[in-house]
Amino acid sequence: MLSFLVWLLLLFLCWPIALLALVLYPLVWLILLPLRLLGIGVEAVFELLRAIVLLPARVLGYSPGR
Repeated sequence: MLSFLVWLLLLFLCWPIALLALVLYPLVWLILLPLRLLGIGVEAVFELLRAIVLLPARVLGYSPGR
């Protein structure tokens, strides 16, 4: 909602830049999509490594909530 209000303010102050932002936003989103997917994959690998490292402690009865 805040980004929409900022866009409306930009539309009021400088409409060519606001229209350019409206056109370029989907293109930027498409360009950044592979980086987001790569970030999800890297996070999954780190969670897997964390689970592997902490497995002996969990087998011995350690509970992170206690």
